[in-house]
Amino acid sequence: MVAADKGDNKAAGELGEILLPRRRPAQQRSRERFCRILTAARSVLVDVGFESFTFDEVAKRAEVPIGTLYQFFANKYVLICELDREDTAATVAELTTFADQVPALQWPDILDELIDHLADMWRADPSRRAVWHAVQSTPATRATAAATEREMLVLLAHVLHPLAPQSDESERLMMAGLLVHTLVSLLNYAVHDPHTSDEVFKDTVAEIKRMAIAYLFAVATG
Repeated sequence: MVAADKGDNKAAGELGEILLPRRRPAQQRSRERFCRILTAARSVLVDVGFESFTFDEVAKRAEVPIGTLYQFFANKYVLICELDREDTAATVAELTTFADQVPALQWPDILDELIDHLADMWRADPSRRAVWHAVQSTPATRATAAATEREMLVLLAHVLHPLAPQSDESERLMMAGLLVHTLVSLLNYAVHDPHTSDEVFKDTVAEIKRMAIAYLFAVATG
């Protein structure tokens, strides 16, 4: 059995707690170490999974003393949530481009392009799927992931307004959550087998587009 990192049980067991780094780097050298830690954490997560994920291995791959990790992160749950923030920020950037083009008569084509961009991100970085599964592991990580995705849901709910003007804000937020979690789950499925051929992956993404566009057409005409 792999020994737990210090403070794991305390941080993971507090329902609803939002997990944040102890501090963020201010100087360039410190920011570089911080980035190396995050990059190393992704590789460890992909290689050994969350159950066997340890600070010792992350520190080794990042080439930093283990004490440096604890300067930033109380435990592995906090570190995983920081990786989720990175992934969500990249997704928000893609959604912002989509939002700037909607409403438009050609919104299905725009959505098609958005899903292509997201699929490329998932295909290029297998740690996205691993991070998503890891943040489902405890009440605290799930609460933190929910807080992290809030910006994304608000943005998408705004995009949905022209398509569903009859719906109020809470209903559009619900639709946004349904759409986001459906897309993420389907993209995770699309990349679950690292040996999947490009052709099969492309076909899977095409079906994801079909489902998403059909749902939004139903929203727009409902």
